[in-house]
Amino acid sequence: MTDLLLDTCAVLWLAGKQPMSAASLEVLGRARLQGEAAAVSPISAWEIGLLNARGRLPLLMEPATWFRTLMTRPGLTLAPLTPDILVQSSFLPGEPPRDPADRIIAATARASGYRVVTRDRLLLDYADAGHLEAIAC
Repeated sequence: MTDLLLDTCAVLWLAGKQPMSAASLEVLGRARLQGEAAAVSPISAWEIGLLNARGRLPLLMEPATWFRTLMTRPGLTLAPLTPDILVQSSFLPGEPPRDPADRIIAATARASGYRVVTRDRLLLDYADAGHLEAIAC
């Protein structure tokens, strides 16, 4: 069972082999050594599709194919995205991010006990407020 959930920005940085923080690389490496996978939310596929459609993420293949290919990498697994999680994203405590995808990432993390690996300042602030656990990448 994994306890890590990669935010879309972390997925893109990891897939693009961009530099990540020492802390995030350490937890990802430790998970791999223990035979655990890092989870990726299906909402990340939606965000990647939007980024590509808006010209902000050029890909060499169709976004759905890119995401399917990404998910074949060892060490990654698909996180659940249930109706309960979607509803919970509407009732998060405190002051959650306004972005629907960030809310779904937060609700997924809270429902499944994941620590979110992210660069998203709003998710990191939400974690600092005590509403979820996060690791800055």
